[in-house]
Amino acid sequence: MAQSTPMSWAELRSRPSPKPTRSIAYGGDPSQVADLWLPEGEGSHPVVVLIHGGCWQASVADRSYFNSAAEDLRRRGLAVWNIEYRGVDQPGGGYPGTFQDVAAAIDRLGVEAPKLHLSLKNLVVAGHSAGGHLALWVAARHRIAKSSPLHQAAPLRVSAVVDIAGIPNLETDTHTACGGDGIKQLTGVPTEARPNVFSDTSPAHLLPLGVPQVVIHGAQDVTVAPAVGEAYVKAARAAGDHVAFHTPLGAHVEEVAPGTAAWADVSATIIALAHGRPVT
Repeated sequence: MAQSTPMSWAELRSRPSPKPTRSIAYGGDPSQVADLWLPEGEGSHPVVVLIHGGCWQASVADRSYFNSAAEDLRRRGLAVWNIEYRGVDQPGGGYPGTFQDVAAAIDRLGVEAPKLHLSLKNLVVAGHSAGGHLALWVAARHRIAKSSPLHQAAPLRVSAVVDIAGIPNLETDTHTACGGDGIKQLTGVPTEARPNVFSDTSPAHLLPLGVPQVVIHGAQDVTVAPAVGEAYVKAARAAGDHVAFHTPLGAHVEEVAPGTAAWADVSATIIALAHGRPVT
């Protein structure tokens, strides 16, 4: 059955907003923080990292729009690490700061996990829209050249990625709702040492990632059309990665809104991967 009117951001934000268990700073800037959502009970909880979108701009969106989704996953037994980062429109954001924030937030999870009884055995990173790009980038960090400011010798490795309507090819995916201006701020300017600005910022240029990936686009999404994900899936598979592609009913907001068909697909995928089960 076709969807009539796509859900709006205002409709999502009008819902009651649950609160995280606690917030943990990973740096000195107010944007350098992650919200932790802990499920009931003791034991070693599986973990998903959530990375919000908003065209990499703090003025467009922040991590709070994931609150309902984080609470849904928490109730279903997952610990959630919902990260914030400096956008390209903030001091210190853009290249390399936005990427360095995301990396620092992920690596801080590695420090906190033993203290919080979290299991990183099947660590899943899931991102929405611009956050989908960042989620894929997290999994690609081990592929970044040593000459890059974004290189890290031993980044925290992830087990799987869920790209929810992401923007994986920063060179070609300029026709999404984010356009190309934000991408220019995100990738920085070419230098003699770094002539290709996509070489350390664009997941499509860092293939193969070497971990299972699931790319999910709502069939009615016009903000980041399914064709964007389809092109990435084709390239990733050609590079040797295992990538599944889903197009459930829904548009851009439904993909992160509990109670929708799109979120049902996204959440089931995250939960399966967090428990080490393959997704096709």
